Amino acid sequence: MTALRHPRGPRPSRPTVGQIGLYAFLLLSALFFLLPLYTMLVTSLKSMEEIRQGHIFALPGTVDLDAWKTAWSGACMGTQCLGVRVGFWNSVKITVPAVIISVFIGAINGYALSLWRPKGSNFLFGLLMAGGLIPYQIFLYPLVRLLANLSLYNSVAGVVLVHVIFGLPLVTLLFRNYFVAIPEELCKAARVDGAGFWRIFIEIMLPMSVPMVMVASIFQFTGIWNDFLIGLVFAGRDNLPMTVQLNNIVNTTMGERAYNVNMAATILTAVVPLAIYFFSGRWFLRGVAAGAVKG
Repeated sequence: MTALRHPRGPRPSRPTVGQIGLYAFLLLSALFFLLPLYTMLVTSLKSMEEIRQGHIFALPGTVDLDAWKTAWSGACMGTQCLGVRVGFWNSVKITVPAVIISVFIGAINGYALSLWRPKGSNFLFGLLMAGGLIPYQIFLYPLVRLLANLSLYNSVAGVVLVHVIFGLPLVTLLFRNYFVAIPEELCKAARVDGAGFWRIFIEIMLPMSVPMVMVASIFQFTGIWNDFLIGLVFAGRDNLPMTVQLNNIVNTTMGERAYNVNMAATILTAVVPLAIYFFSGRWFLRGVAAGAVKG
């Protein structure tokens, strides 16, 4: 009796022309976007003597970390030579509370406008979205006068307040679209059990919205950390964020322009949002797939 032969699976076929073209396009796109980062990195590791030779894409003959040390704690901004270190801690003091406050309030707004639906919720949602579409440069002068009257101008608290105000429309939209996909019966069952607005939100909605919390936090963190204009206008000389101090370093020239220091300072300024995207990419994709762009 002949043994039954198990059918073999299909042999892997050769890559098609379309697949080769797709991978070639992705490779070229990656090289295109990584080329500026590579240029900044290799320039920051060179000495000025090597930079003057003009081989911009060449690897450094000798790795020199002096530019990084100078960029962090010795680069000059006018008459002060403190590097971007002070701006880094100012950015942390501005970004962290602004992200926490705006995400928390945006989550409450999104929950109230999607499932709780108080009287006038549609009008309030439309007002928030209309406000988010207006260029925020229009509000700079009125906000300067308002914060000056409140004794918050040129302070960290004032910058945080402005970032929270401008970030609420986007964060509210993200959470509203996320909560709309949650069955309303879940909230109704909780109300039958005696849970109120805050208990439903804190014990049920907030734990279910962790992916969206990550998405909103990433959007807010990168937007606030990379902001230049609001920090320049509202922070004051002693609270300037890292982006403003980077601009001051690049535009301060005494003698020879130190390109290696400028490149190192630029990478130091960008490394935090890059790390956030790199390490939280999985959460970001989960949040987007769970409803960040729906509704």
